[in-house]
Amino acid sequence: MNKENTFKVIDREGKEIEFEILFTFESDETKKNYMVYTDNTKDEEGNTKVYASVFKPDAEPLELLPVETEREWKIIETIYFFIYIIYWKQITPRKYSSYA
Repeated sequence: MNKENTFKVIDREGKEIEFEILFTFESDETKKNYMVYTDNTKDEEGNTKVYASVFKPDAEPLELLPVETEREWKIIETIYFFIYIIYWKQITPRKYSSYA
């Protein structure tokens, strides 16, 4: 992860993909850290694809782990929509939608 809030991964075909980190947070309930990020590609409806993963803030290199439970997804979704409504909707016209 670098100072510009982006990171790169190599996909299964060997292609490098750059992701932009939208925000991170630690859940008081799960005691895990979550990262919400995008590669700025669009889905079939024209919405920007957004992803979420568990991560360890002090790990080098960055390691993304899967979100394991429906409860975790609900926590992420709640934070995401709160930030979207309070921040992005007022400042940025980008439309974020789906989780992977």
